[in-house]
Amino acid sequence: MKTITVYDIAKEANVSVATVSRVLNDTAPVKHSTREKVNAVIKKYQFQPNALARSLISKATGMIGMILPDITNPFFPEVFKGAENEARANGYTIFLCNSGGDYRRESDYLSVLKEKRVDGILFLGGRINLSRCSPEMVNEVVELSQQIPMILINGSLPKSGLHRVMADEAAGAEMAVQHLIELGHQEIAFIGGVDYMTPTIHKVKAFKKKMLENRLRIREEWILHQDFSVKSGKELMTRLLQGHERPSAVFCVNDFNAVGAVKAAIEHGLTIPGEMSIVGYDDTPLSTTLIPELTTVTQQTYELGRQSVQLLHQMIHGEKIKKITALQPQLVVRQSTAPYRKR
Repeated sequence: MKTITVYDIAKEANVSVATVSRVLNDTAPVKHSTREKVNAVIKKYQFQPNALARSLISKATGMIGMILPDITNPFFPEVFKGAENEARANGYTIFLCNSGGDYRRESDYLSVLKEKRVDGILFLGGRINLSRCSPEMVNEVVELSQQIPMILINGSLPKSGLHRVMADEAAGAEMAVQHLIELGHQEIAFIGGVDYMTPTIHKVKAFKKKMLENRLRIREEWILHQDFSVKSGKELMTRLLQGHERPSAVFCVNDFNAVGAVKAAIEHGLTIPGEMSIVGYDDTPLSTTLIPELTTVTQQTYELGRQSVQLLHQMIHGEKIKKITALQPQLVVRQSTAPYRKR
């Protein structure tokens, strides 16, 4: 079967190729009767224009690249969901790149996205969450951002001046710690995360700030790091419980760590929240599937994704946007926290 082209459509409709292009791309007014005639031929042959050919004409591919570090962590799929829905509403398809937290793979994906001529890029996690990112890795992103509109989500790069959409993680951490203090807890621990990544650093700093404001003792041996996994949460909670003294409450860097912490506490015979209160962070779907349901902090992950695409769309069309768009987190109180009960 012969492949139908715009030239065939133009010949049968007795119009120019430019007119067919205007109808397909809606780039200029076309007389109503002419538009109907062209559309009738398009429908007759079920013609689908070649995406690459259209991109060469319009200089747009209708594609957005999205780099994230861990597709298995529920936080990132929630952000992706918001981004994808907004992208579809604006006529984009998302090219998803899961880096696995590997900075070399991030570099590979940046090259691929440039090669694919995506219209814009969303960047989450990885190098943009490092407290100290090498100049080479910063420059690689900055140089590409000068060619392709880019937004960093919940992260930053030093002296890059790149546009950012973020949830105020420090404010969320302060809410979580203050909640525990208002419940009467004074012996509070912090567990989880990696100590050279900003999500951990911001939360630890906020944790210490709230403890000091309330004139409570900060026990450095109760500030434990490893990574962001369930396994890490379980191992770190076990270390806490094996000490001579144990806290009455624990604030975890994320919901994954909190799930592990709850598992370890229950395995050691503690009741949650009767003998220990536990708070997570991110308000992922895990928080409501756990028993007891987890008190946590929502970063409005869906909105992070949705607003990031909305703003990227404006950048793609040459509109000016704010350098930083901040979303306010909210404390979600569920079953894993309760008033302090003297042992």
